[in-house]
Amino acid sequence: MTKSVTVKSTVGLHAALAAKVVQAASKYNVDINLIYKDRTIDVKSILGLMSLAIPSGDNVVIEATGDQAEAAIDDIATILSK
Repeated sequence: MTKSVTVKSTVGLHAALAAKVVQAASKYNVDINLIYKDRTIDVKSILGLMSLAIPSGDNVVIEATGDQAEAAIDDIATILSK
């Protein structure tokens, strides 16, 4: 399952936002990745997320597999699109 999301934070994917994403992803028993510019990162890795340096307004794809994939994607999409 995948979903495209626009990062709305005015400063992009910064440390505090990345921490929220990791915390949310860790609640679910799923394999979940974030795809940005041909790079795929495990969403449960804060260093991986930070390494992407995603600016405000850019699109990312959230990809998840598992029983809770839809809930995990929706939760993370909500965080990134605020």
